[in-house]
Parts: sequence; C-alpha cells; structure tokens
Amino acid sequence: MNYDFESKISRKNTGSAKWELMYKCYDKVCDDIVPLSVADMEFHTPPCIVEGLKNFLDDGILGYTMAYDSYLEIVKNWFKEQHDYNIEKEWIVQSPGVVDGFIAGLKAVCKEGEGVIIFKPIYPPMIAAIENNNFKEVNVPLLNHNERYEIDFDTLEKVAKDPNNKALLFCSPHNPVGRVWSKEELERVGKICLENDIKIICDEIWMDLIRPGNEHHIFASLSKELQNIIITCTAPSKSFNIAGLKNSNIIIANEELREALRDELIKMHLNSINVLGYKACEYAYTEGLPWLKELLQVIDENFKLCEEVFSKLNLPYSKAEGTYVFWVDFRPLGMDEETLHKFLYEKAGIFTNPGKNFGPEGEGYERFNVALPTKILKEHLDRLVSEIEKL
Repeated sequence: MNYDFESKISRKNTGSAKWELMYKCYDKVCDDIVPLSVADMEFHTPPCIVEGLKNFLDDGILGYTMAYDSYLEIVKNWFKEQHDYNIEKEWIVQSPGVVDGFIAGLKAVCKEGEGVIIFKPIYPPMIAAIENNNFKEVNVPLLNHNERYEIDFDTLEKVAKDPNNKALLFCSPHNPVGRVWSKEELERVGKICLENDIKIICDEIWMDLIRPGNEHHIFASLSKELQNIIITCTAPSKSFNIAGLKNSNIIIANEELREALRDELIKMHLNSINVLGYKACEYAYTEGLPWLKELLQVIDENFKLCEEVFSKLNLPYSKAEGTYVFWVDFRPLGMDEETLHKFLYEKAGIFTNPGKNFGPEGEGYERFNVALPTKILKEHLDRLVSEIEKL
C-alpha cells in the first residue's frame, strides 16, 4: 500500500470525542486500548489534505468564508464521477454538519407535533432531532431476518397515509446495521412517499464507503419526481476522516425546499463554514481518491476479521454492506446491559456504542467501529475472545 493504515496513533489528551468519552466512562484505561465507538477513524488524515492545508496556511487568510465557484464545481464533479449523479451548483447548500442539515430539513418541512418517520435501530442524532424539536416520532422498525435488516413496507405504507406525517428521515447506507439499500428498495420507499406527499430527508454521509460487491444509489438520482422531494445530506467527513473541520454539502434540487432549508440554517446561525473545511473538502475530492480506495480495502479486511471472530463466538451480526460500523448481537451471553458493559469495559477493554442508544430494537447489541489498523483491531478482538472463553 502507498499510504499508512498501520500506525497506532494515541489521541489521548487531544480532545478526541471518542477517546475522552472512553476515559469518562472508565478511568482505568490502559494505554494500549483504542475506543471502537464514535464513527471517526484511527487513521492519519489523508496526506493530500494535510499538505494542502499546510500550503494554504502559508498564504491564506482565515477570515469569513462562503462557497466559491471552484469549490461548488469540485463537489459537482465528485457526484458525477463517483456516483453518476448530475447536480447543479445552485443545488448545493453548506452546513457545519449532516446533523445540522437534516435538523434544518425537518424544520423546513414539518411543524411542531407533525410526524417524522424513522426506521429503528437508527443513528441516535436522528432520534434526538425529532424529540428535541417537538416533532412526533413515527417508528417503523426494520425487520430483522436472521440479522439481515429489511424495510417493513406494509407498515410504512400504512403510516404514510396519515396526513399528520410529513417527512421520512432516512439513513442510506444505514447506520448502524450497514445495509446498502438496493435500487428496488429505494424505488419502493420513494413510491410510497410520492403517493402520500411525504418529503424525504436522506442522510447519505456513508455514500463513499461501500464494500465490494455492493452498489450505492443516491436516492435523489433515481427519478426527477424523487429528486423534487428529497433533501440529500452529504459530507466528506466520514470518507476522509475530517469530521472536526465541520463541512457538509446538502443537495436540494427543489428551489422552494432549498430556500426553506437555507432559511432554517440562517435562523440557527449554522449557515457559515470555516475556511479550512472548504479547503479540506476541495483537496479530498480532487486528490483523495487513491487514499480512499486503499482505505476501502482495509475496511473490508477488518469486516472479514470481525465476521470470522463473531462467527466462532456464535454471536449473530449484521453483515455490513457499507459504512465502517459492525452491528453485533450480544444477547446470547445472557447478560443485562449493565453487566455486559462492565464485562466489555473492565474485562475485555472493549469500548463500543451500546445498541440501546439506537432505539429499543438495539438493546443487547453493540456497534463496533472497525476503522483502525487491522493489527490493533485483532488485538482487541483477541482479548474479547479470551474473556468470553473464560465465561
């Protein structure tokens, strides 16, 4: 490989959110333990971004910034070349993060008390976005068929007919179960929403992180009709490990919908991006593809390692088709939540995201972040195997 995906990097005392949360959770953490929780990577940020920012800082001025024409052209080209989706520069709206974007999207299409459909288990900020803004959660739990999750179309069709339900908050690829939805599944969801005047706010932040043998379809690219009702939330942050630079690109073809979302961002004072966020995205989308391709190879190997280990442990898991998170059912161990986490933290030195955070459908599950050097992941999994065998 041409890039370093093997070095162990200590992020202790650097303000890393997942490392700090680990220490708050358990203060006796050995220095050889890496948290497998919050979804950022334990890899160096791509050299093209680091070097690009260094060069920019030599001459740049860190003042107020807004989207510039060459930046918008670069984003447009990424969607065309990597996802076969033709967008216009005018469709691109900036926000500091995908979460900010989908909250603004919800506010643009829903009033307080109106229903927002979600499919649990689901990314926790989606649950919080509904609760914190006084919308009504309308949960259509995913159907779990031997750890392959599918959409409950019958229930979706039923709740979509309720005129109080105005939006679907959708995750594609899905976090935490790792599904990459097929074109047929997306078209069926879209048909239901079109027939019932349901707007779709689609979080596609994982769009670049797809395992071999799977194909991601940008939802809005499937038809002009769907494009007219979809807010597509994207960012380079997951793909290139730059979440701390706070830059997302929200794609909205419908002008009325776009201006409504933009107005909500202005009300929340979230319509401004820092200059380094712009430049990092620019370097990622123009020079970062070779690094991303190697990353995908490492992630796939790490998924295979997890599949091998958890198969031997007889712990069911969802076979990830995309993302870099791995969803595991620990219920066969027969532990309650408190006992399980004490076992994982204190015995095995494993810090993951508890499944219950993704909704009641996730109770007894754990979400593993596998974006770290394979050797270090193996060390952590070996400890887990050893402690489970002692049971």
